[in-house]
Amino acid sequence: MKHLKFSLFISLFISTFLIAQTKEITLEDIWSDNTFRAERMDILHSMANGQQYSVLNFDRYSRSTSIDIYDYKTLEKVKTLVSSADIDLGHFTNYTFSKDESKILLAFAEESIFRRSTLGKYVVFNISENSIQNVADHKIQEPTFSPDGKYVAYGYMNNLYVKDLDSDKTTQITFDGKKNEIINGITDWVYEEEFAFVRAFDWSADSKKIAFIRFDETNVPEFSMDVYGNGLYQTQQVFKYPKAGEANSIVSLHIYDLNVNETEEVKVNKTYNDFYIPRIKWTNNPDVLSAQYMNRHQNELDLWLINAKTNTSTLALAEKDKAYIDITDNLTFLKDNSFIWTSEKDGYNHIYHYDKNGKLINQVTKGNWEVTNYYGYDENTNTIFYQSVENGSINRDVYSIKLNGRDKTRLTKSEGTNSAAFSADFSYFINTFSSATTPPEYTLNSTTSGNLIKSIKDNDVLSQNLSDYKTSKKEFSTIHVNGNDLNMWMIKPADFDENKLYPLLMYQYSGPGSQQVANRWNSANDYWYQHLAQQGYIVACVDGRGTGFKGASFKKVTQNELGKYEVEDQIQAAKQLGELPFVDASRIGIWGWSYGGFMSSNCLFKGNDVFKMAIAVAPVSSWRFYDTIYTERYMSTPQENASGYDENSPINHVDKLKGDFLLVHGSGDDNVHLQNTMRLAEALIQADKQFDWAVYPDKNHGIHGGNTRLHLYKKMTHFINETLGDKIEKQEAEKQKEQVKIKG
Repeated sequence: MKHLKFSLFISLFISTFLIAQTKEITLEDIWSDNTFRAERMDILHSMANGQQYSVLNFDRYSRSTSIDIYDYKTLEKVKTLVSSADIDLGHFTNYTFSKDESKILLAFAEESIFRRSTLGKYVVFNISENSIQNVADHKIQEPTFSPDGKYVAYGYMNNLYVKDLDSDKTTQITFDGKKNEIINGITDWVYEEEFAFVRAFDWSADSKKIAFIRFDETNVPEFSMDVYGNGLYQTQQVFKYPKAGEANSIVSLHIYDLNVNETEEVKVNKTYNDFYIPRIKWTNNPDVLSAQYMNRHQNELDLWLINAKTNTSTLALAEKDKAYIDITDNLTFLKDNSFIWTSEKDGYNHIYHYDKNGKLINQVTKGNWEVTNYYGYDENTNTIFYQSVENGSINRDVYSIKLNGRDKTRLTKSEGTNSAAFSADFSYFINTFSSATTPPEYTLNSTTSGNLIKSIKDNDVLSQNLSDYKTSKKEFSTIHVNGNDLNMWMIKPADFDENKLYPLLMYQYSGPGSQQVANRWNSANDYWYQHLAQQGYIVACVDGRGTGFKGASFKKVTQNELGKYEVEDQIQAAKQLGELPFVDASRIGIWGWSYGGFMSSNCLFKGNDVFKMAIAVAPVSSWRFYDTIYTERYMSTPQENASGYDENSPINHVDKLKGDFLLVHGSGDDNVHLQNTMRLAEALIQADKQFDWAVYPDKNHGIHGGNTRLHLYKKMTHFINETLGDKIEKQEAEKQKEQVKIKG
């Protein structure tokens, strides 16, 4: 096909290996038995001496956890700092060191609130004294050591508290916190979900001040969800959720001074009518706080430097974009208070160095590729360490470069996905590598050359187990669609015959800046695709316009029209794939979850001459139902862009439905509310369109827990077989007949 340009990045399985593969992957293997669970290194922390690291280990036999110290050079275990078996509190699930590493915060009995937030019991373990100290008698949020290790600040019931570890005294520092009205130092729902952080407070370098964001969500509309549980009557969860165009929390910035026990509000020298404060961070100067302010449209980002002594502010950096600006977590202040910053202002995400006043010193990295992670700066060698897609947008490699932009070195050698965890002195890094053919491997590497020093952990057992199963290679390629070369992967049946016709199931997510076509190891869904390939399906995934890591213009082309170009790309890709001699163009389906469910619904409705079926899990059916920060970043407000909201929302295209449609949602979804599915279902009913659907009681956006995932994937597999697999069943029947004849 002239439309397809295949450039495979992975090697073929050799024929003798294929012959050995006899077992078939079952849904129980994937979601019940954890047959394909990969070994990991949990909560790795590099010790300050640069020669050792700690890991949280879990003993499945004793059901205990421990923090164990290992030596970088030998990789041998040096000692156990603390084990839950010795402190009689049950096993802990997380840990944080004080800066001097003399104390450890241990988390117990954690319970999830929303996607990133948790409540938990916490104790401080004093290493030298081998003693524990309760932080609070109740469950709290985000406990954080002061830099000197003498205090722990935390959130409780929407207020902030400080525990003095020497005196064991707790001081309440805010008093107006109230559920669904005022939150101090902990983010509201929409900040947590879309700005991806929970702790909205930060200690100054001298441990004398705490800066925090206050959220006044009094005027934010409430959303309620029924919780059915096991009781005679259902209960309700009620929380503030600002939908697109509605009122956000009013945010303000405050600084609490421990010496005088007083709090002062911070004002910056610019008039903001409606704004966000998505990040705060103290500089190395204990009197200077940095704060990022962003307008509601999210196309202007200001970095302010605030003097806590004089309560004056200076604008250090101001960025503007025609579409939107992504928040950066890479702000790093050097000893002279110059700072490192990442931005895509030249069209690709790169690293910049500014002086303490915000004047550009130099652009550190350059090129038509993206920096995907910033690891840190070694002041002794003036070297920055980062991850990028310079070696192809589906791959990740680790690099070093001098602060002046010279002497760039690729530190990782294997093609796939590489991710680094550096020692505190940047002498070593632990590399996590995986690819579509190699499960995660953990190795110790030299920082100067990247060369392998020792292997730490691999998944050879998993590889060996997989060799018993009938699996197919994941083929990476590009497909030329609507003027763009789009990344694609495809999985074919292991016994693929190019002279046969196969049904095609397409998967995608397609959200702004996302990526599904990546050279990395399997997720649970990949094993499901192998299961489908065993049944005679071809499975493919195409990352269309709007997805990430190919530059700002490729990503931001969907601005103000979410669901237009992405849908056009999926429909056109399906048409071109349907022209392949081995694809049955009459049996092409598509599925997706969340944004992917929004997409699969639109594709089936708008591409009713291409797609025979679609599955939409937890879909957005109208952007009017989704939250302010995410939606308005890409769509502005409904008041300003009504047509953008309505012309590309599935709820307004139900009349076009011709194929088979399965709609799935969790009733306890606090993110994409069940409202989306209910309104879409009602629109389909009133349009007299038949469809299948399922609602999972009290399940959130992930639809998991107990037997839920297995049930869901059985339902989806059955739906695929019923809608796309009719000819597969006939082929299997014919095959069985032939086998009977041969035996006869």
